Amino acid sequence: MTVSSGTRTSAFAVWALTRSVLLLCVVKVITLPGPDVTSDVSVIYHGWYDVLRSGSYPQSDVTWQYPPVAALAILSPALLPFLDYASAFFVLAFLCDALVLGLLLHAGRGAGRRTAGAWVWVAGVPLLGTTAYARYDVMVTAVAVAALLAGVRHPRVMGALAAFGALLKVWPALLLAGTARGRRTRLAWATAAGVAAGLLLLCAAAAPGALAFLGFQRDRGTEVESLGALVFHVARQFGWQGRVELHYGSLEFLGPHVPLVSTLALGLSVVAFGWLLVWRLRARTFGVSTPADAAFTAVLLFTTTSRVISPQYMLWLVGLAAVCLVFRASRMALPAVLVLVATGVTQLEFPLGFVHVVTSDATGVTLMFLRNGLLVAATLLACGRLWRDTVRGPVRDGARSDEVTAAGAEPVAPPFSRAGSADTPASAP
Repeated sequence: MTVSSGTRTSAFAVWALTRSVLLLCVVKVITLPGPDVTSDVSVIYHGWYDVLRSGSYPQSDVTWQYPPVAALAILSPALLPFLDYASAFFVLAFLCDALVLGLLLHAGRGAGRRTAGAWVWVAGVPLLGTTAYARYDVMVTAVAVAALLAGVRHPRVMGALAAFGALLKVWPALLLAGTARGRRTRLAWATAAGVAAGLLLLCAAAAPGALAFLGFQRDRGTEVESLGALVFHVARQFGWQGRVELHYGSLEFLGPHVPLVSTLALGLSVVAFGWLLVWRLRARTFGVSTPADAAFTAVLLFTTTSRVISPQYMLWLVGLAAVCLVFRASRMALPAVLVLVATGVTQLEFPLGFVHVVTSDATGVTLMFLRNGLLVAATLLACGRLWRDTVRGPVRDGARSDEVTAAGAEPVAPPFSRAGSADTPASAP
């Protein structure tokens, strides 16, 4: 057995052990302190399932805040009719988890690749705890990971999967931020636009209420775990008269100055988009890891500045960090480590210590400053490294800035094939 195959075997063994414990937790053989995170599946998802089966989207339910293809995730337990709804959902989440591991292990083979990405995934999911299997985000993350890995040689496949993922939960649209200029971007973006338009038309024709989620998302406020919420966690210590209530499906701060902070958070997201656009226009070098690095950075930017940072959002970042670390060329190792630590802190604040967060006591405030501080640090580091590597870095092989496409990316063997290596030159497709 080679060192590489031994590492893969070890990763799979640790994965199997940790996921067995996760399954025991979500089916309540092992009971953890804090709120029951599985209730979203057994109550909310199951309720949406009944509505969707009747031929309509849950357009009268303000907690339905997902794009129309999310209906497939909610309906997916019907694939396992011999299980009750919640158990079937957990099994499917487990299978998607396994799919991500398999993709990362396969992609890690060959020169210029490594198994570090698989280990990030192996460690990151249990650090989040039962939330990882009690939300459909693991399914979305599986689509995103497949898109980035397939995109190394197949931009059309990347575009199609990114569009499908975006209509599952919006954020996978950011996967296209780092595609190399020229033919690869045209292929990926055009395919994504076509697939997205087709899916939207299909969903709108299939059932009423396909776009109801847009209004519900617009009206959301400042959730208690977000970066902006730190203002009110501190203000509470000095007599701020606001309160925490269930609002649009999450616990939000309500009271004086909350609309202002929510608006400022939206402003930060606009600034993040502006930075991403400037980076895209000024980037000169697109290497093999650039699409993954850019996607990771973009999702960090929009997660950190969001009015809502739900615990399951960490799963997106863990999956994208794992793809980055498949490539030896990536310099996202430190931001990835910070995301892993932030994921562990997230489990401490939800579900284990959520009562402390809701009451803004010393423990809750400390946990939120720590988790959100780690996210801010990871975001700034990722932005700085992406900028240095692609804007300030030398143009490879003497090519002009507008000709640098995938000089480092095109040669890589497809993630679904064992042929080739990450650093072997090859002609463009």
